[in-house]
Amino acid sequence: MTAIIQDDAAKPKIFFDAVLHPHRSLSRRGFVIFMAVFSAISLTVGGFFWLQGAWPIFGFFGLDILLVYWAFRRNYGSAKMYETVRLTDRELVVHRVGLKGDDRSWTFQPYWLRVSMDDPPEHESQVTLTSHGETLTIGAFLSPEERLDFAKALNEALGRCRKADPRY
Repeated sequence: MTAIIQDDAAKPKIFFDAVLHPHRSLSRRGFVIFMAVFSAISLTVGGFFWLQGAWPIFGFFGLDILLVYWAFRRNYGSAKMYETVRLTDRELVVHRVGLKGDDRSWTFQPYWLRVSMDDPPEHESQVTLTSHGETLTIGAFLSPEERLDFAKALNEALGRCRKADPRY
């Protein structure tokens, strides 16, 4: 019988670990309530027009319901997108999963990494990671304030990482 002994020094120390998701303004329950109220109003008003003899209007109100439903479902489909950012004493790894489930990863060495973001943030401000001539924009789906908070937190974690390693 052989015992496997794990050396804690072999495990990388994690300084920062975040999962970024696009913001959704309505929960699933909120969506159901909204669609029920919207449908009730549209069908009531459409029914009024039908009773007045303008029956084609009723069809347009039904079409409105379908279009709003389709738009929300399409918007919720983008919730599958996310990014993970993990900083260890050895590397920073960004993993991005796109709308269609496609994924991609980038790895940066923490010592040479620079995180930049406009402060105060503007609508078009982006969080960029730059190292060895490579630039990566992350968190593009976050609000400007969320991007700034994220950039500050990541910069603080990079500072702790660099101080903890005697090579830096």
